[in-house]
Amino acid sequence: MIQNRRASFDYELLERFEAGLVLTGSEVKALRQGGVTLGEAYARVRGGEVWLEGLYIPPYKEASYNNHEPRRPRKLLLRAREIAEVQRALERKGLTLVPTKLYFKNGWAKLEVALGRGKKRFDKRQDAAKRDAQRQIERALKR
Repeated sequence: MIQNRRASFDYELLERFEAGLVLTGSEVKALRQGGVTLGEAYARVRGGEVWLEGLYIPPYKEASYNNHEPRRPRKLLLRAREIAEVQRALERKGLTLVPTKLYFKNGWAKLEVALGRGKKRFDKRQDAAKRDAQRQIERALKR
């Protein structure tokens, strides 16, 4: 499982969706090997479909001339009502569709995307203070 830990730091994550990925064979093998970068990826709705852009999947060494392009746009598979819901949220509320996790489920590659609202610097400091306070409480309870 690959997590985008930066997403929860930079965004207030509201609603999450599980989406399938349209991948080629060499991409699936490269995913299983690792080395994937999810931090720069983002999703957008184009033409009634959701596309993932900026995801880096390294080339699979054992693939011959049929190797994939590492940063190509990849289609996400969501239900029609989920796509409509995401599109409405992105247009009205000024939210962003952020990829948070990439994992395999029953042999299929899945991506968790979340609607997120960008945090301000103040919000980030406030979250850090809450984490520190929670750690101190846990330490005190251990003693």
